[in-house]
Amino acid sequence: MEESRAPEDDPAYARHRRKELGLSCMLNTEVGAVLAVIRRPSSEAAAYHPYVSGLQDEAVDSSILHSLKSLRALIFNPQQEWRMIDPSVYLSPFLDVVQSDDVPAAATGVALSALLKVLKMGIFDEKTPGARDAINSVVTGIVNCRLGKTDPGSEEAVLMRILQVLSNTMRHRASILLSDQAVCTVVNTCFQVVQQSSSRGNLLQRNARYTMHELIQIIFSRLPEIDIKEGENSESDTEDACSFPDSGYGVRCTVDIFHFLCSLMNVIEVVETDGSTSHSADEDVQIFALVLINSAVELSGDSIGRHPRLLRMIQDDLFHHLVHYGTSSSQLVLAMICSTVLSIYHFLRRFMRLQLEAFFNYVLFRVALQGPSIQIQEVATEGIINFCRQPAFILEAYVNYDCNFMSRNVFEDIGKLLCRHAFPTPSSLTSLQLQAFEGLVILIHNIADNINMEDPSTFKPRGFEVTEYRPFWEENPEEEDENWVDSVRLRKAQKRKIMIAGNHYNLDDKKGLDYLKISNLVSGEAPDAKAYAAFFRFTPGLDKVSIGDYLGDPDEFHIKVLKEFTDTFEFSGMVLDTALRTYLETFRLPGESQKIHRIIEAFADRYYDQQSSEIFASKDAVLVLSYSIIMLNTDQHNPQVKKKMTEEEFIRNNRAINGGNDLPREYLSELFHSISTNEIKIDKQMMSNPNEMSPSRWVELVNRSRLANPFFQCDFDGRIGRDMFAAIAGPSVATLSACFEHAEEDELLHECVEGLFSIGRIAQYGLEDTLDELIAAFCKFTMLLNPYASTEETLFSFSNDLKSRMATLAVFTIANSFGFSIRGGWRNIVDCLLKLRRLKLLPQSVVEPDTDPASASDASSSSFRSESGPIFPNQDPRFSNGHQSSGIIARFSHFLAVDSAEDSLTLGASEFEQNLKIIKQCRIKNIFTSSRNFPDEGLVHLGRSLIFAAAGKGQKFNTPIEEEESIGFCWDLINTITISNIHRFSAFWPSFHDNLIAVAQFPLFSPVPFAERAMLCHLKLCLKLVSTRQADMLPEELIFRSITLMWKLDKEILDTCSEAIFKIISRILVEFPENIQTQLGWKSVLHLLVVTGRNPETYDQGVETLITILSNTNHLSRINYPCCIDCAFGFIGLKACPVDKKIKILDLLIETMNLLIRWHKNGFSDHAISNYRSSTSSNTSSSSLEENSKSLGTSNLALNMFVKLGEFLKNTSLARREEVRNHAIQGLGSIFPLAENLDFSSTSCMKCFNLVVCPMVDDLHEKVLVYSRRENVEVELRSWEESLKLSMKVLTDVFMHFLKLIWENQGFRTFWLGVLRRMDTCMKSDMGIYGETSLRKLVPELLRQMIMKMKDDNILLPSKGDDLWEITYIQIQWIAPSLKDELFPDL
Repeated sequence: MEESRAPEDDPAYARHRRKELGLSCMLNTEVGAVLAVIRRPSSEAAAYHPYVSGLQDEAVDSSILHSLKSLRALIFNPQQEWRMIDPSVYLSPFLDVVQSDDVPAAATGVALSALLKVLKMGIFDEKTPGARDAINSVVTGIVNCRLGKTDPGSEEAVLMRILQVLSNTMRHRASILLSDQAVCTVVNTCFQVVQQSSSRGNLLQRNARYTMHELIQIIFSRLPEIDIKEGENSESDTEDACSFPDSGYGVRCTVDIFHFLCSLMNVIEVVETDGSTSHSADEDVQIFALVLINSAVELSGDSIGRHPRLLRMIQDDLFHHLVHYGTSSSQLVLAMICSTVLSIYHFLRRFMRLQLEAFFNYVLFRVALQGPSIQIQEVATEGIINFCRQPAFILEAYVNYDCNFMSRNVFEDIGKLLCRHAFPTPSSLTSLQLQAFEGLVILIHNIADNINMEDPSTFKPRGFEVTEYRPFWEENPEEEDENWVDSVRLRKAQKRKIMIAGNHYNLDDKKGLDYLKISNLVSGEAPDAKAYAAFFRFTPGLDKVSIGDYLGDPDEFHIKVLKEFTDTFEFSGMVLDTALRTYLETFRLPGESQKIHRIIEAFADRYYDQQSSEIFASKDAVLVLSYSIIMLNTDQHNPQVKKKMTEEEFIRNNRAINGGNDLPREYLSELFHSISTNEIKIDKQMMSNPNEMSPSRWVELVNRSRLANPFFQCDFDGRIGRDMFAAIAGPSVATLSACFEHAEEDELLHECVEGLFSIGRIAQYGLEDTLDELIAAFCKFTMLLNPYASTEETLFSFSNDLKSRMATLAVFTIANSFGFSIRGGWRNIVDCLLKLRRLKLLPQSVVEPDTDPASASDASSSSFRSESGPIFPNQDPRFSNGHQSSGIIARFSHFLAVDSAEDSLTLGASEFEQNLKIIKQCRIKNIFTSSRNFPDEGLVHLGRSLIFAAAGKGQKFNTPIEEEESIGFCWDLINTITISNIHRFSAFWPSFHDNLIAVAQFPLFSPVPFAERAMLCHLKLCLKLVSTRQADMLPEELIFRSITLMWKLDKEILDTCSEAIFKIISRILVEFPENIQTQLGWKSVLHLLVVTGRNPETYDQGVETLITILSNTNHLSRINYPCCIDCAFGFIGLKACPVDKKIKILDLLIETMNLLIRWHKNGFSDHAISNYRSSTSSNTSSSSLEENSKSLGTSNLALNMFVKLGEFLKNTSLARREEVRNHAIQGLGSIFPLAENLDFSSTSCMKCFNLVVCPMVDDLHEKVLVYSRRENVEVELRSWEESLKLSMKVLTDVFMHFLKLIWENQGFRTFWLGVLRRMDTCMKSDMGIYGETSLRKLVPELLRQMIMKMKDDNILLPSKGDDLWEITYIQIQWIAPSLKDELFPDL
């Protein structure tokens, strides 16, 4: 059924017919309206339009009426669809009316309305046949619109209608078919209306400007869609962006329009005041032009970079205007200029590296620092801040400018400028200061938010040094360098060295050039002239006189440098005087004529090679004219020259210099007037960044920009970010601290704290000095370090000053978050912590540690206090240990909200409780327990601060109790950080020990109570160390060395703290003896055991501890054996020691003889001494065995230990108690026979006699003689006599046991005489008033036994050549004559 349905019954067809009918009706209505106005009677027309009262119907061109009537006839009988009809058919009648001079203004307005309606209805589009001619004819008709005589109101209405038609023409789909000329005509026509509207109503003016803006948006929004032909990158005037000529308007019109917009910046306004006229830029037109330019750039985007002519216009014309007017314009114009440059930066910065630098250098920096008013400075500063708000700008500015030695340090100058403006004055903060402070904080946050690198706790800053020669003047594109970060850092290092070289050069030119070689900036082997030329050309601040003298020198290398120096200039497009100005402002011409000739000749060669016209025939012409210009400059501007050169004289002087011909008169005339009105200033001031952009500088900049590398766009790199902030760290910290000090509003305080944390996030990457400086500044604001404030005043300030509490929380939060980067700042933090303790702001209600893991999460208010009383609030689980500022700032927001005075009153919280909340948020305990993440250097600084604070450096104590508590607090903190870092004890403790030595050398240092607290802390650490077996013995050696130092500082502490010391020592010896691996450790522990044993309360336990060690041979080793002997001797020497304990100790040591034999058999004799020495670094710990080893002349470790044991028994033989000394003598007699198992040699055996047995007899004999001279000591005398007799028996027994061995020694004769001498001495002992000695009976018997043994062993025999027999006989006669007959019967 659908197939048989008629077309008119189809709904789609019906809708189409209705639409076509509607278009016909619309056209019919518009034609009728135009005809009605044209045919209006003259009287009616006069009523409405007095200026057309005489107009008659026949006066209208009949062709217009005919075309309108023909269109009406066609309207309802079209041959085809309106979309397919040539638009000229229904547009031409209306365009004829618009262009006619005969129709009234009302008819023109109605015709324009008809055109507007046709365009809006979209009757045709770009595909309609004849659309191109039709749309272009509309533009032509509107441009040629004729307005007859009419009133101003009607004229404004027509003009507004024209604006609407133009706007809709450009918005029409067929507008892409407009020619470039037509588009330019549309814009020009619209601007003419803008100009005419200035003298008319505001409505017309606003509509005209709006339409102009709309046209620019339409035209430039199409630019990204325009493709350029492949390889079509020329900048010629024939360039067209369209791929096909039929594609409509393209780049050519955008270039012309943009050029027109740029020219609007130069519109001059003539102002008449007091009869005189002045010319100035029309500010209103400039603002209008900048709005349009900014819109064009925003809409075109980076597509402008694909069109060289348009790009060149922005690089040259636009930026020249922006730089020129930026320094002398109003606030509004400058703000618009800044916005325009920011837009260009976003889309076209790749092509604008030098232009952007010039804008900062000549506009923003200059106006922000030297602006005529505070308001204009604020605008410039805001422009800088807007750039800083762009995430990539600060990094790209640093990479492209600060790291390029030919550019200014843009980023560094921005930072310093913001710091300078933000630094507060004594008065209240101004709007400029607040604005600059905001910019500084933005800059810091920008770096901090993007600096993320490796783990900051393990980050090792790697400075970049110039280690090898690399041409610093060559610009290598960073895009082609994979390691661009290293390249950039190298260039920055080179630039830094160049600036240093420049300073040296100004003081001494030779030293400056030598420094270039030392710094690898020039090759030492074969210097490159380009390097010196680049140094002279681009280093700011160099002495111009020195440069001129160097360049004019006749030396061959200097001439090469001069040529290279001149080749750095780009004179293309410059007039001769402009080029000469550019050249001569970089140095001062020397006074010697030959030097001047060389320099000007080099200039002439370069200028001639780059001249853009054919004016000069040869280089000589340029040289002569250059000389003439210099002479003219001197003539015209030297006040000593009275008669000035005229233009005719100048031209006459330069005749026939151009290859025998004259130069153009006009050219010479221009040169003359240019020099006369604008002097070439040749001064001797040092080169620096000029404040004004002269035309010559701009031409040179444009020429350089064609050769320079493009603006490098890069992603943020943490290493670069760290270097960036290091350049502005000092001023930033000072400014931030000063702003915090002067801030009165909470918001500003909050921003200061945010900046503080951002600096911390940056400084954690190797900028420790910066963080220390910041901490020192903020510690000052806590009011805790005021030396002139009393405790009450400090407490009041802390409790009632929000700034003080914020600073306190900020300092400890920094310590928690970035403690691994703090170095010297620990001193300030420790001082604050000690002051808080003295103020009792560390709560006493939470003093017990929470040991139950299950309850740890529930008891959020639990705290820990060490023995001496430091209180640590537990770490709040809500606060992570991350380095992001969000959590930190959230904590401060919470602090500001909860800790206000109003909330305190509302919640009923006391001042004390409020303080506790703040201290809890400080998380003090976490600072020290997290020290395990600190680097060694940071940990050393923390320990040094605590040790010095414990020693009282920088502290002032009111009472001895306060001093003792503070010292104990510091040592408990040292204990905390040491235990947290016990795994790397050897890395940091040597520095701690050095600090202890330094403390002991303080002029007013008092070891009490420092040494006492330190001793206990050291012993706790020692217990921690020996509780586990250490693979390295160095930690043990280090801690015992410090322990020894402490008790030597104040030996009284061994008595005052004996109980505490003994508890730790006994625990070490009882529980962990096998973990003590050094002799110093054993010696220190056993020495302390003996010393504490003097205390009656600890004596018994000390003896039992020693007996426990000696009873278990597994605890004895070659390392601790000598120390155990010394310890045993110490206990035996105590009067309070019971005899049975002493004898027990002696028995245990005597039994160790078997242990020595076992050690010897197991091979401890070969290299034992050397191995032992390698186990310790202390001289005192091995001195005893070393002395024995030297005395015996053997490396037999067991034998040396035997001697040590023998000496112990020898010394014990002098004990006051007879039982003890006799037991020792007997023990000595029992161990000597066993010594033969230690591989006794004759020499060592004889030396053992001389070291142990013989001295024992001598010492006891001396004791007998001493007592024999006293009165009423007969009992004691006889007791000592018995001991002497016992020792002589031991001597005899040992002598007979080792007789054969010692007889083999060459010194036996001397030794035997020594034995006989001792027998003689004892035999003849004088007992004084106590009668005869019983030794007279014992000595002969002992001699008889020894001589008989010698005879039996065939040692003492009468023989020739051996006088032993004879000497013995003589001695026996002298000692015991009664034995002569028995022992020597034959004599």
